[in-house]
This record gives sequence, C-alpha cells and structure tokens, in this order.
Amino acid sequence: MKNIVITGSSRGIGKCLVENFAKDGHNVILNYNKSKKQAEQIKNELAEQGIKIEIFKADVSKREDVKKLIKFALKNMESIDVLINNAGIAKLQIFQDVTEDDWNEIMDTNLKSVYYTIQETIPNMIQRKEGCIINISSMWGIVGASCEAVYSASKAGMDAITKSLAKELGPSNIRVNSIAPGVINTDMNSSIDEKIKEEIKKETPLEKIGEPADIYKCAKWLIEDKFTTGQIISVNGGYVI
Repeated sequence: MKNIVITGSSRGIGKCLVENFAKDGHNVILNYNKSKKQAEQIKNELAEQGIKIEIFKADVSKREDVKKLIKFALKNMESIDVLINNAGIAKLQIFQDVTEDDWNEIMDTNLKSVYYTIQETIPNMIQRKEGCIINISSMWGIVGASCEAVYSASKAGMDAITKSLAKELGPSNIRVNSIAPGVINTDMNSSIDEKIKEEIKKETPLEKIGEPADIYKCAKWLIEDKFTTGQIISVNGGYVI
C-alpha cells in the first residue's frame, strides 16, 4: 500500500488515477483547485463502495497552498510515497497573441507547480531513502504543437526537470519519471472538432484516441517498478515515434 498525492485530479486523467489507485488499496489524496463539486462527488462515490480518499483544495501554482497540501498529506499519511504532478492547463492561440498573463498562467500552473510540489515533498522522501515522482507531461513537450507554444514549452520543462532530478535524487532511491500522453479522451480535449479527431486517428499507427486508463496503467507500472528513472514515457498510440 502506497501513500499517493495527485495534483489536479478532480477530472480527466487525474480523476482516473485517483479512482483506480484508491480501488487498488492505496491511500490517496485528491488535490483540486476550482472543481470542489467534482472532487466531493468522486469522494462520495468511492465512499459508497467502501473506499476512503481525502480531498484538499490547493492552487498548486502558489507556494503557500502547496505547503498546506503537503502538510495535510503528511499529517494524514505520515509519509508520501508517490507524488503525481498532473495539474495543468492549455490555451490554443497563435504565438503573437500570447500575452504575458497567458504565459505566466500556463507556466505557473504547469511548471512552477512542479517546482513547488517536488521541493516541498522530497525532504520526507530523502529522509526515508525512498520515493516515486511521476510528472504528467505531454507528447507536445517532445515535438511541440502548433498554436500551443507556451503549453509545449511548459511540458518540455517538466521533462527536463524529470531528467535532472532523476540524476540528483537517484542516490536517495527516489525515482523520477514523466508520462507524456498523446491525445487522450478527456474534458481538456472535448473541444477538439470531430473531423480533427478523425485526422489524428488516421495519423496514429494504432488508429485510435487514448483513454485515461492508458495513463493509469503506465503510472501503476512506474510505481511498482524499482529500476526505471529519468525516462519520458510516451503513451500516444505511436503518433510520435
């Protein structure tokens, strides 16, 4: 049984991770910021199945909120075995229209949050000489996406942090990896036009869109594995090879 903190986990991939890891018997803390109703619904639905999780509101782009989240986690679970950085936002816009506010919002939510959460979590992991950190990045952090330059840059930054910290934290037996999803069937991608989705499927060797469960299965393996670190694992159906 592991003690797991998952950021931005009231919807989409995060929700899937929370539900499945809780059903697997792990202690899970669901972090949300604005989606209180969805977070409470997940908690209540799991409770009806006899499964308990904790939920905690925190804007992970803010240091003080992250401190409160990690303090809450350590109070409730005594240790954090797994940190999954899933919180993220995206904006579709041409680069010349990107404002400084747009840049800061995306970078703070997607990248600075990773800096905060890892920095606040690793003292506990280093003390115990054990830990697993999983950053949910994106295939666009590897190859870049047209009209999503800032999002792509933020995810590329996550992958760079992953590689650097894998080297730095390895001697403390802390594994750090990224999962780089392709197009996944989530709320974030619900606005994609059906014609575009069909085009994506045609360009994907497996000829389909991914599901949140595909990311959960990869994360589950990374938690159980003991000899994988510093890797950017692409779960994209072969869209990017």
